[in-house]
Amino acid sequence: MKVTRRALAAAVTAVLAAVALAACSPESSDPAPAQTATTQPTTAAPTTEPTPAPETTEPTEGATEEAPAAETAEVPDVVGMNHAEAQSLLRSKGFMVNEEDASPEGRMILNNSNWKVCSQDPQPGATDALRVAIYSVKLNESC
Repeated sequence: MKVTRRALAAAVTAVLAAVALAACSPESSDPAPAQTATTQPTTAAPTTEPTPAPETTEPTEGATEEAPAAETAEVPDVVGMNHAEAQSLLRSKGFMVNEEDASPEGRMILNNSNWKVCSQDPQPGATDALRVAIYSVKLNESC
């Protein structure tokens, strides 16, 4: 009887598959009995008193409360500025900054010191903004 390589490979593959399936079977060849979890009686956990709320002091008459910077800060005019400087100024005033390429190429701004701001949203003077988008092009390009 002549055995071909293809037939031998198929036989070896079948044996290996059978061994793999046997190893994955739910029946265990381990003769040790399965252990069950035992529960211990629990003791009552120590009770803790609720944490009191922090005391608040009422402002004295004539005093004003300061709101966070982003809520009251006026958006500065950053158009024409170096992108890195504009981004730094906006962040120092408490704004989150989105940055985008103002050209139609949609490039990522990696080295922001080589870019200049062409426009911004919202416009300078807005007081209800938390985030400012700046649209920039490379220094050697026109807006």
